Amino acid sequence: MTKTFCLLALAVLFCSYTHAQMTIKTLPYPKAKKVDVVDTYFGTQVPDPYRWLEHDHADDTKAWVQDENKVTFNYLDQIPYRAEIHKRLEFLWNYEKYSAPFKEGKYIYFYKNDGLQSQNVLYRQLGDTGAPEVFLDPNKFSADGTTSLQGIEFSKNGELAAYQISEGGSDWRKVIIINTEDKSVVGDTLKDVKFSGLAWHGTDGFYYSSYDKPTEGSQLSGMTQFHKLYYHKLGTPQSTDKLIFGGDKTPRRYIGAYLTEDERFLVITAATSTTGNELYIQDLSKPGSQIVNVVNNFDNQHSVLDNMGSKLYILTNIYSPNFKIVTVDAAEPGVTHWKNLIPESKNVLSATTGGGKIFATYLQDATSLIQQYNMDGKLERTIQLPSIGSASGFGTKKEENVTYYTFTNYIYPPTIFKLDIATGTSVIYKKSGAKFDPEQYESKQVFYTSKDKTKIPMIITYKKGTELNGQNPTLLYAYGGFGVSLTPAFSTSNIILLEHGGIYAVPNLRGGGEYGELWHRKGIKQKKQNVFDDFIAAAEYLIKNKYTSKDHLAVSGGSNGGLLIGAMLTQRPDLFKVAFPAVGVLDMLRYNKFTAGAGWSYDYGTAEDSEQMFKYLYNYSPYHALKPGVYPATMITTADHDDRVVPAHSFKFAARLQEYQQGTAPTLIRIETNAGHGAGQSTAQLINGQVDKWAFMFWNMGVNWQ
Repeated sequence: MTKTFCLLALAVLFCSYTHAQMTIKTLPYPKAKKVDVVDTYFGTQVPDPYRWLEHDHADDTKAWVQDENKVTFNYLDQIPYRAEIHKRLEFLWNYEKYSAPFKEGKYIYFYKNDGLQSQNVLYRQLGDTGAPEVFLDPNKFSADGTTSLQGIEFSKNGELAAYQISEGGSDWRKVIIINTEDKSVVGDTLKDVKFSGLAWHGTDGFYYSSYDKPTEGSQLSGMTQFHKLYYHKLGTPQSTDKLIFGGDKTPRRYIGAYLTEDERFLVITAATSTTGNELYIQDLSKPGSQIVNVVNNFDNQHSVLDNMGSKLYILTNIYSPNFKIVTVDAAEPGVTHWKNLIPESKNVLSATTGGGKIFATYLQDATSLIQQYNMDGKLERTIQLPSIGSASGFGTKKEENVTYYTFTNYIYPPTIFKLDIATGTSVIYKKSGAKFDPEQYESKQVFYTSKDKTKIPMIITYKKGTELNGQNPTLLYAYGGFGVSLTPAFSTSNIILLEHGGIYAVPNLRGGGEYGELWHRKGIKQKKQNVFDDFIAAAEYLIKNKYTSKDHLAVSGGSNGGLLIGAMLTQRPDLFKVAFPAVGVLDMLRYNKFTAGAGWSYDYGTAEDSEQMFKYLYNYSPYHALKPGVYPATMITTADHDDRVVPAHSFKFAARLQEYQQGTAPTLIRIETNAGHGAGQSTAQLINGQVDKWAFMFWNMGVNWQ
């Protein structure tokens, strides 16, 4: 068959995928029973008829999940070009992917995926020229590829390593300790570890954090209230691990610990919410030394970057919402003794150290600006990046003379660079193998005006030559919360949209961290509506400027971004054609009753705080704000093992949305099995999820696959 004939045949095939010639036969939505449950807040009665769906292990919930997935996949299976999208995306995904290398002991380690492997494999080699060998292959952890490697820490000499695994995407982890030379397991496997780093002290043992495990039957949804910091001594059972911090004396919701590179200081951060932390240190060079409080409140954020002897380098946003770096002697570490080293600027600062230098990573309108300082705070140079985008990495050990960083943006596939610390010269270390030609696309930043006249940045990406006629399928994605910054990053999945004349747009909403803590605080508690207004204004900007129209616009967000999309469905269902609320926080009156949800109260407030706060939450809570009406085509996504934003949020919202939908657009929920909040999903799960998203979006926009 000639190439011309193949193309002609394909054209005929694609032309047959027209909506006029085919309709999807949908199954009826499962009957979701209602229960007589009413909560009372400050005299207001709030019905919760789908409360039973919070019991994720109950037989009736499991049956409902199976029935909903049957409806969803029956619909998706009928989209005629779904298989073609899958074939194309799998082809695009199938290239070697690497992480930046890092040195531990005598080895250089790096992650690699051959293309379609379920999980990335950890390799090592001796020096720059040694032959790579597999060190850990998570693909062999489980038959279906859903047990993932979720972090590894090495002892200072590189002879021991402790790594965490997640089963089915759960936040609950196991910790396995090995001898790195022969990979033999050392001692027992630690169980029920959650939200924890691993901090080695010599080769005797390490610090880790966890919660008391919820009772049987509620492991995925039970509250995890108080974090505890333990020390595990090798060769002893986990049951005898020593409690270092937390517990009854210092109850905190989140506790983290790490050591300075010389292992002199144990650094402890403690918090009651996702913003603000106390800071503690312990001088481990002095036997019997006590844990010393450095900052005794949760008003700001602080971390110890490094030390030189007793001199501590601290990154903080106290009195400086965009962050600064200060120094202090560990003998008198209190805030009154802090001395500014790198002052606050108009750009938000984060930092790493390596090679005896400080690498200051600034956010300049949500893109990276990297400056190198010496340890006395003198600016040595600005690192020249290949373009406007996101640079990450730079951290390495003190004795190293090179470091690595990864650069990316929406049309620049992740590329690893090697930086000579002495000269500031960067060279490409590993170029991306992505099947994508950046020269065919453009990505530009615009600033639009929100409802209250605040200027909001947004980056819009599309193929060069795209006609702005209002007919382009567009995906508007955002987050807007918890001080999280959305910076430009390449997505293999988005090629599907861009190469078919689509547009990808990402606004940096208030509630994020793109302009520091003040920007964050403008989108929390009773200012949360600012976030929604910023997103609405982004959609209106895209429509007004002919990038798209309401019939060709899809909106998407996950977790806190899922809340955003839920709010869009209830506040402006007229503004877009398709909605993708993913693993969303959708019941704002009860989010704090599950897992670590209570820690989100800094951003959200709770219904128990005050009558005013209750009314504010009740007004916008997506689950409660739903009313009978016409809603856009919606595909809610969640996972059965999500123990961060429990699937009950999505279950209840889906049941009520299906009840209230008076239009003809589909209201589906896609429930991934043996998966969690997102981390650790297998490559097959990721591809299948993205394929279903594009197929659902294109079909409901009336866009024909070409």
